Amino acid sequence: MNRNGAEEAGRPSASPPPPLEWKFSQVFGERTAGEEVQEVDIISAIEFDKSGDHLATGDRGGRVVLFERTDVRDHGSRRDLERQDYPISRHPEFRYKTEFQSHEPEFDYLKSLEIEEKINKIRWCQTVNGALFLLSTNDKTIKFWKVQEKKVKRISEMHMDASQPLGNGSIASSSSASSRVFLPNGGCSESPCSYLSSDFSFPPGGFPSLHLPVVVTSQEASLVARCRRVYAHAHDYHINSISNNSDGETFISADDLRINLWNLEISNQSFNIVDVKPANMEDLTEVITSAEFHPTHCNMLAYSSSKGSIRLIDLRQSALCDKHSKLFEEHAEPSPRSVFTDIVASVSDIKFAKDGRHILSRDYMTLKLWDINMDSGPVATFQVHEYLRPKLCDLYENDSIFDKFECCWSGDGLWVATGSYSNLFRIFGCVPGSTEATTLEASRNPMRRQVLNPARPARSLGSLTRVVRRGETPGVDANGNSYDFATKLLHLAWHPTENSIACAAANSLYMYYA
Repeated sequence: MNRNGAEEAGRPSASPPPPLEWKFSQVFGERTAGEEVQEVDIISAIEFDKSGDHLATGDRGGRVVLFERTDVRDHGSRRDLERQDYPISRHPEFRYKTEFQSHEPEFDYLKSLEIEEKINKIRWCQTVNGALFLLSTNDKTIKFWKVQEKKVKRISEMHMDASQPLGNGSIASSSSASSRVFLPNGGCSESPCSYLSSDFSFPPGGFPSLHLPVVVTSQEASLVARCRRVYAHAHDYHINSISNNSDGETFISADDLRINLWNLEISNQSFNIVDVKPANMEDLTEVITSAEFHPTHCNMLAYSSSKGSIRLIDLRQSALCDKHSKLFEEHAEPSPRSVFTDIVASVSDIKFAKDGRHILSRDYMTLKLWDINMDSGPVATFQVHEYLRPKLCDLYENDSIFDKFECCWSGDGLWVATGSYSNLFRIFGCVPGSTEATTLEASRNPMRRQVLNPARPARSLGSLTRVVRRGETPGVDANGNSYDFATKLLHLAWHPTENSIACAAANSLYMYYA
């Protein structure tokens, strides 16, 4: 195991890095004061590709918008710059690339059910020959898209040259060329301004050679998005997750009760690998909330449940993975339970670290860090919404308690991040000894709501004796203000190679760097 300095992604370094100083970078779709946000414009998914050179967002209107990185294009590829020790001082900058309509609203006539066009998840696939590939899904249907630059083809102008040979091989004379005007359709006229009369007759000697329009490829290029495959009719319940396999050939899709395994090349067949549906639905006690493949082992995947547990399964054990290989759950402390205990324990999102050693999970109250080699409990817990515990009844009344917040890792595995209310998001250091717990606001001034929070010392990731609980913010708000539950930051993504975060506040995409 590499233990020199900052270790592989997801593994702790020898000493905690200095706290990150976050700065505003860019915003796309910023609202003006008082501007009403259209429901279809609200961003519902964000995803960087593996290189970090492209960013995709999906919205409730079924559209996918692509952005491309611009700050390294002037000096060649980033790998070339690193190889040449070229100083890279600029932070990641992106520009709008293209957009396309991924999903349309549908109606299931058998179940009398409207199917929203809202994009639930986006996942990038491997790039091939310069073309971008990605998966997008709404509640029922997954689509495989190819986005590629294509040269624009134009029709060249039709022109007549008197020096060109005639149809019979002779050359048109200058006198005939000056007295006759040959029309594009093969006709001929004595005067440039006269039209063919009804008693037109073919001239002796025939016509000059006919100039057909020629299609030429120009230097201009346009981006074309084409749906390569549609994976439909495999889920009875709403799809909450899709995840690519490290083999580059397969992916999984998960709904409330089942997880299906697909081959990217086959759209009319999938394999059910997890089924938690009981014989009698009255016996149903938990549902699947999120699922993700292991980043390096193509036979392993994890899925979370509404009871707060995470199951690791191995596809080599059986065709139908009814039995998990490992179960991760926090053993509840002996404290009074309420009607909201199970609701807030539900895991809304899980993410593997890059090396696959650790899993990050988000429930309503906390972020938890798990070591897949230790199933006795989380190795660290970060408090996000503990201050809301006295307000759970109000949150239940306005349905905010069911909000699904996402979480993400930094590319080097040293930090984790998740969203909150009032367009705030939290960033925590997750290495031994780190006490970093930063609150930022999705605005042009991210530090406006920043308050230094006293944090308890962090334990080692391998500690078995105590769980770290950091980042608790006393009071209602970092500045004592009441939270706005209507403005929530559910979706965010961390750049895979740099300390840069993209987050969605309603219809606006904010980007920050450190």
